[in-house]
Amino acid sequence: MPNTYTQIHLHLVFALKHRTAVISPSWKYKLYHYMTGIIHNHTHKLLAINGMPDHIHLLMGMRPTQSLSNLMQQLKQDSSKWINENRLTANRFAWQEGYGAFSYGKSQLPAVIHYIENQEEHHRTRTFLDEYRRFLDAFDVDYDERYLFKPLE
Repeated sequence: MPNTYTQIHLHLVFALKHRTAVISPSWKYKLYHYMTGIIHNHTHKLLAINGMPDHIHLLMGMRPTQSLSNLMQQLKQDSSKWINENRLTANRFAWQEGYGAFSYGKSQLPAVIHYIENQEEHHRTRTFLDEYRRFLDAFDVDYDERYLFKPLE
């Protein structure tokens, strides 16, 4: 798209179906690498990715060539297929429906990257649902508790 210039930085948060904690330290970096490839193949730029056994955080520079919902559908679909084909979990792997998407300016990126890189430390004192509610509240996003990510099973 000639004469189209953008700077769109999104922090995405999404969880496993039923919030089962099955992303293993033994293969999580392979998953992150695979997801990075999906994002790059769609011409976006991954800036940070990390998570916990039950959810993922990623920060990316998004190009205006694709809708966010389409990218998230592709990312979840392709990564689920990869996990299942490689039999990385005992049961069928799936992501929960939905995701959180929060936008940031360029000057805020170092703090967001630091936050994502330090997920393990952060979750010693705060649950995922508490963390997610804080994002929704901080960004003034209206939400219905019934439709938040399901609690851990």
